[in-house]
Amino acid sequence: MRIVLIEDAMLIEKEQDVVPFRNRVKEYAVKIGMSVVNQTKLITAASELVRNMLKYAGGGKTKMEVISEGRNSGIRLVFEDNGPGIKDIAQAMKEGFSTGQSLGVGLPGAKRLVNEFEIKSSPGEGTVVSIIKWKNG
Repeated sequence: MRIVLIEDAMLIEKEQDVVPFRNRVKEYAVKIGMSVVNQTKLITAASELVRNMLKYAGGGKTKMEVISEGRNSGIRLVFEDNGPGIKDIAQAMKEGFSTGQSLGVGLPGAKRLVNEFEIKSSPGEGTVVSIIKWKNG
């Protein structure tokens, strides 16, 4: 059973919000004793997702949670926007696919860096991405 130990939220409305967001994620990762390698993976994934939210939806809100399951603890991040949504999630999760003239590594790259990755999206209704990085994972 997963237990939420700490919950925090942050609005992301402009590029200047990214660094404070990354710093807060790092602060929680350090607090639970996450290794530097896992901190880096989590912060890299979080950066990709928050930048996607800014680029494609003009911003949104993030939720940060310190969670525990048995003896393991981790960080769950949720990114929620009211943007245009994703027409084809399966295609968006393919390596190299991009609708924004980028390298197309955002979503699949973020998924590779974390232990759990979930995405829900509907055209015209926005997108919600939830990731978990476990301290020992």
